[in-house]
Amino acid sequence: MPENIVAKAEECRAAITRLRDEVGKVIVGHREIVDGVITCMFVGGHCLLEGVPGLGKTLLVRTLAQALRLKFSRIQFTPDLMPADVIGTNMVMEDQSGQRHFEFQHGPVFGNIVLADEINRATPKTQSALLEAMQERSVTVGGVKHVLEAPFFVLATQNPLEMEGTYPLPEAQLDRFTFKLLVRYSSLDELIEIADRTTAQAEPEPKPVLEGPQIVEWQNLVRQVIIAPHVKNYAARLVLATHPQGEYAVDITNRYVRYGSSPRGLQAIILSSKMRALLAGRYNVSFEDVQECVRPALRHRLILNFEGEAEGIAADDILKQVLDQVPQEAPQHKEAKK
Repeated sequence: MPENIVAKAEECRAAITRLRDEVGKVIVGHREIVDGVITCMFVGGHCLLEGVPGLGKTLLVRTLAQALRLKFSRIQFTPDLMPADVIGTNMVMEDQSGQRHFEFQHGPVFGNIVLADEINRATPKTQSALLEAMQERSVTVGGVKHVLEAPFFVLATQNPLEMEGTYPLPEAQLDRFTFKLLVRYSSLDELIEIADRTTAQAEPEPKPVLEGPQIVEWQNLVRQVIIAPHVKNYAARLVLATHPQGEYAVDITNRYVRYGSSPRGLQAIILSSKMRALLAGRYNVSFEDVQECVRPALRHRLILNFEGEAEGIAADDILKQVLDQVPQEAPQHKEAKK
């Protein structure tokens, strides 16, 4: 790697360490979740956090926003929320001469970090208002396209879908999220630490340590990490193994999966693997990097069939068998077909 790239990578790792430390002043434990959120931000993606109420999902996002010098917007999703409440709308305005004209009033989506809190409490119509923003970094209102400022990062929280008053996210919406992270209960030691921090004294406040231009620069740096053709081939075969009745499908996929991952799943695996390699001080992606990124990148992209839903099969169970059964090296007869 060129020396300037190595120097930038060292600077990036040092900054992420500072960011982790600031977030850690407030968030106890959940290192995997914190790293997953940071990874999504540095690969230019979006993150979906799922867990029961009270586990600190919203607090994590708010803390991250405090540790960054970026514009933060919070949208509390409710059943009566309308798309215009998210993206904005054209308002009739009157100038000094009495002439009336339409003027676009920006909605809360016009931020650098957008918290879509309890996103699955809003109707699918309102959830879909984020589709264009998340994919194209722009919104279109009245035929006029409005570009969002970079970096643009959506962090959404949701309660498990079986809870009362929730709507499943549309498949197209889910596919826009780079990672889906499952926030679980804290351990005994972590729970005691949470109690000490929140009931005994003033709660600590994180300090801002990163700015927008730095994040954009390092998003470009992540893309320069090398992934060898055989590692990329392995990642692609893992994605194809989630397609039922496909050439690379495994038995559990054929039995329980209705639709497998889209190409966005492969993009998420490769970019997050590059980020993982960079944080480990390496400039090339390993098989292990790919394997560690498969579950958060694909678990929300698998749609189960009736049998899978009836038997309560989890997407992670399917992905575990995919990882166990797909060989790292491509079979010779598969290579011959290229």
